[in-house]
Amino acid sequence: MRVILAPDKFKGSLSAPEVAHHLAAGLRSANPGLEIELVPLGDGGEGTVEAAIAAGFTRVTATVEGPTGGAVEADYAVQGATAVIEMAAASGLNVLDGGTLVPLTASSFGTGQLVTAALDHGCTEIVLGVGGSACTDGGAGMLAALGAKLLDARERPIPRGGAALAAVSRIVLETLDPRLAGTHFTLASDVDNPLLGPDGTAAVFAPQKGASLAQVDQLENALERYFRVLSNELGMHSVDASDHPGSGAAGGVGFAALAVLNASRRPGIDVVMELTALAQRIPGAAVVITGEGSLDHQSLRGKAPVGVAAAAQLAGVRTLAVCGRTTLNESTLRGAGFARTFALTDLEPDTSRCMSHAGELLERIGATIGLELAAALKEETSLV
Repeated sequence: MRVILAPDKFKGSLSAPEVAHHLAAGLRSANPGLEIELVPLGDGGEGTVEAAIAAGFTRVTATVEGPTGGAVEADYAVQGATAVIEMAAASGLNVLDGGTLVPLTASSFGTGQLVTAALDHGCTEIVLGVGGSACTDGGAGMLAALGAKLLDARERPIPRGGAALAAVSRIVLETLDPRLAGTHFTLASDVDNPLLGPDGTAAVFAPQKGASLAQVDQLENALERYFRVLSNELGMHSVDASDHPGSGAAGGVGFAALAVLNASRRPGIDVVMELTALAQRIPGAAVVITGEGSLDHQSLRGKAPVGVAAAAQLAGVRTLAVCGRTTLNESTLRGAGFARTFALTDLEPDTSRCMSHAGELLERIGATIGLELAAALKEETSLV
């Protein structure tokens, strides 16, 4: 009996590979005869590089500039001419110096350095996963790292960060790394917000990065100026990109990727499932087990577990969901494609203990599922 484990991370607790490992340990403890395939996933944000590495990509480490200017070690994944880059590794909230939020000055420069590292590695196909960013700079830092010049009225380079864009007067793109012209970019993002306006990146996401209401307005105005100046350089293509779903992703890095790097935007889970060849592995499996830390209404908007369930349904294979907690009722869970859902909070109501003891609890759930699969196999055998 073949079982596929394709979970996402349990945020704040375990990575996707760790979740898969603990579930597998529980399954094997109760049902040693199972054939278990581990296919840990991500949804385009944090965990995407680890998912690619688990699927056979090679880990590469680069020293880049973090969101506040200090050096950080950031991993990306390479297989052949394809690189998978996770913006959070270079410009994310999790690599902020001391964890201090700096919404006006945080930069995406390090993400551009990761792109350069991938180009130096010979990659011509780059997947850019853009969740968990610390900056709201419209991707200006990324473009600067790739060779663009962002100048003020006196032809001086403007400082890093979103607020400094209020002073941009000219953007020179002729100095961009010439290798970019022969490189195809995929923007892996589930965010469909535009760059500007009430649903834009500053209004919706900057508060999560520490911006006050006044700072949100400051960033919005700065991004608007940046957009106008870049539009003078690019013409209507830039205007179209600013309204394109996903241009507001990662503090506007989505806009720079779409407008300047000519990226194609795809849902993160679709990209990761393709990297891991999950759809090709599912047929013939007895069951697929997926999950994430919180299975809620946000999960229904293209998160990894729902994407897994959809792929399994196409192959006629049942999907079980395992999560830290769920806010969805049974009917909604079944409608999302989950035949059964197991939550850690069913075993341990204290959510803090669920997070600190997630591995142990996942092994208990894995053992429960293993016993049920053994019983089902025994019943099938007795009917033959």
